[in-house]
Amino acid sequence: MAHTAFAYRWAARQAVPGDLGYVVLVPTLRCNLACSYCQVSRADEKSSGHDWTDQTLEAVFTFLSGISADTLKVEFQGGEPLLRVDLLDRVRTFCRQRFQKVEFVVCTNLQHLGPAEWEFINASDTFVSTSIDGNAVTHRMQRTETEEKNDEFFSNLDEAVRRLAPGRISALPTIDVENPPSPASVLDTYARYGIHSIYLRPINYQGFARKRHAAKNVVDRWNALYREFIDLMIEQNGRGEVFFEEFYLVHCLRRILRSGIDNHVDLRNPNFLGKDYIVIDYDGRFYPTDEARMMTRVGQIDLSVGDVFSGLDNAKLDVLNQHASNTFDPDCIHCPYQAFCGVDLIDDISREGRIDGPRIHSDFCRRHTFLFDLVFELLYSEDPKVRRSLAAWAGVPDLPRSITPVHQ
Repeated sequence: MAHTAFAYRWAARQAVPGDLGYVVLVPTLRCNLACSYCQVSRADEKSSGHDWTDQTLEAVFTFLSGISADTLKVEFQGGEPLLRVDLLDRVRTFCRQRFQKVEFVVCTNLQHLGPAEWEFINASDTFVSTSIDGNAVTHRMQRTETEEKNDEFFSNLDEAVRRLAPGRISALPTIDVENPPSPASVLDTYARYGIHSIYLRPINYQGFARKRHAAKNVVDRWNALYREFIDLMIEQNGRGEVFFEEFYLVHCLRRILRSGIDNHVDLRNPNFLGKDYIVIDYDGRFYPTDEARMMTRVGQIDLSVGDVFSGLDNAKLDVLNQHASNTFDPDCIHCPYQAFCGVDLIDDISREGRIDGPRIHSDFCRRHTFLFDLVFELLYSEDPKVRRSLAAWAGVPDLPRSITPVHQ
């Protein structure tokens, strides 16, 4: 019986890939900003040859028609996807007719929005994802560069908040550990726009950011800065003024407390690539993740896995997926957090040039060991402010002490 119970709990912790239900579409690489840490492989706004052709668009429609699921989530990436709002509109019209339920997310810098762009994002099934890099000074330094563009962004953000229902705008700050904004200024800025779930992320070690920022060996400094943010969130939550959560910490907390929390592609086990999530680039090529697209774009390694004209390259995916699980990894099997953790093959390739290196030295492992240490420290805390935040983050009225037994 004990063995059966263990086997059941172990099986419940395994992520079972479902049908393809999330598609990232990149209709254009062109962008009207030149952010210092750009990681999405932009091209100049006035360049040519970086948009979907009519043939590519039709091939994308053919691929989408072959998806067996009745529901689909479509994320428009770029470049700046709203530069080709005409393509976005054609995709949305097609998907609304093809699928019983479909949602759209536009990842946009909110610059130069005209009537057509506003009409597109006004639709109730369409959500906006943008970047707010802390306060206005930091946002200008890292993204907009000029006061005019900075004012345009915040004006459009105000207008988006006015037009769209609560919950339809999400944002995330990209933090430069070499010159971070104060945690208080970030929380104040997000609270002003009614955004209380924040996904903190450091500058990514993919794409063009590799050339301009020290993003590779900063995990210890990032962890310390991250802890400052969490402590401030808990303090503010305890005062009952505005209630914040950090998206990824909440995800880790819920993975610890219950099984089946596998809806985030950055943290699950096994983490099979090219199954329930796929990226289609401006030239019709498939990628297993957006980070893989970035790495290919800068010439680090070709991680494309086929295209919409000839189909998925399953042989290449099979090679990558040989190491898509931490179950038998010689480092992971000794880790108390193995059941809650996962793997990130693309990040390993980006930083180490291989997928079979010692996990314990990887950026992924060091960052997640810190995160799980932090979650358990908070779970065992007696501080009422901590317990109040944890209960809300876990989605329960009160956090029972029975989940953190102390053995004498």
